[in-house]
Amino acid sequence: MGHMDHFSAGWITPVLSYVMACVGSALGLRCTVRALEADGASKRNWLTLASVAIGSGIWTMHFVAMLGFSVEGTPIRYDIPLTVLSLLMSIGVVAAGVFTAGYGKSRVTSVAFGGLGTGVGVAAMHYTGMAALNLHGQVDYDPALVIASVAIAVVAATAALTLTLIVRGGVLAALAALVMGLAVSSMHYTAMYAVSIQLSPSSAGLAGATPTEFIFPLAVVLGSFLFLAAAYVALSPTGKRHESAVAAEILREVELATA
Repeated sequence: MGHMDHFSAGWITPVLSYVMACVGSALGLRCTVRALEADGASKRNWLTLASVAIGSGIWTMHFVAMLGFSVEGTPIRYDIPLTVLSLLMSIGVVAAGVFTAGYGKSRVTSVAFGGLGTGVGVAAMHYTGMAALNLHGQVDYDPALVIASVAIAVVAATAALTLTLIVRGGVLAALAALVMGLAVSSMHYTAMYAVSIQLSPSSAGLAGATPTEFIFPLAVVLGSFLFLAAAYVALSPTGKRHESAVAAEILREVELATA
């Protein structure tokens, strides 16, 4: 049985990962609200930005938390294609949820489907991210805790969307982001608690990248994007015309950055 340490880097990884989850959620929920006030291309841009924000916030939260994860007796490497897939999956599934919420005819159904989509997105991303782990040994999951972690994700995403779409107000918007951030974090640690590792010690090299080589730089890039976009959205005036231009501009920058 490999002894696991979830906080090998101290309190910095859980705190920082929670902050990232909250920033991504705050930005995403804010964009969703803006999307509901817009239509046409502008609406689509806001919803896309919301998906990218929440999706990359969730992803950054997971991998920043994983920087504090170590297993006694084996190094850990990350499979790069699977790690990238987990990011795309996170954004994709969240997009399905957010677009459902944004185009839903009734608030209640859009919140229900949006919450389900987003929650399942969090879980899909988490377990894909975990599949990207290479270590000397086998990773097993406790099924009950896995189900619990998915349920936490769905309930909390639904709660955050409810606070955002059905109730209005600045204080509630902040609360919604904290709820969603807490959701993502508690889902993460519940899911990590479901893990047990059977070591098969070996001195063979492991495929993949070390967290410092790959995870850390990507998390920094996404984190910076989230903070800059959040500042931009927070400071932009709420005129309809100006807004669609802002959303389009941010998306253009993202395309340039990723191209």
